[in-house]
Amino acid sequence: MPHKTIHPENWPTPKGYANGILASNGTLFIGGQIGWDAEQNFVSDTFLGQMEQALKNIREVVEAAGGTPEDIVRLTWYVTDKKDYLDHQTEVGAAYRRVLGRHFPAMAMVVVSGLVENEALVEIEATAVIG
Repeated sequence: MPHKTIHPENWPTPKGYANGILASNGTLFIGGQIGWDAEQNFVSDTFLGQMEQALKNIREVVEAAGGTPEDIVRLTWYVTDKKDYLDHQTEVGAAYRRVLGRHFPAMAMVVVSGLVENEALVEIEATAVIG
C-alpha cells in the first residue's frame, strides 16, 4: 500500500507540502503546525493562544487519519521565545490537557530565531501511530 496524504476536509490545500503523510505501517508524520485556523488566520498573537491552536491542528490531522490524540507518540516544538514558554508553563499545561488530554508522548523543544510565517511564535510537528 502506498503512502497516503492526510488532509482535513475543511482545510485549504497546502502549497508545496502535506499536513500529514500516513505510511503503510500506520505511522503518521504530521508537518509543523502553527497557530492559525483552517482559513490560515492566526487565532492569537500570544504564545499560549498559538500553541493551543497548533495542538488543535495536530489533533485534527490525527483524527482525519482515523486516529485519536492517544496515538501521538512524538511532538517536537519550535518556539521563538524560551522565556515566554517558561513564564506560562502552568497555562501551557492546562491548554495542552484541554486539547490532547493527559496523554504525554516523547517531546523535544527547540528555541529558534524565527519561523517562516512572521506572526508565528510556535510550530509543532508530530508523529503518531494509527491502528
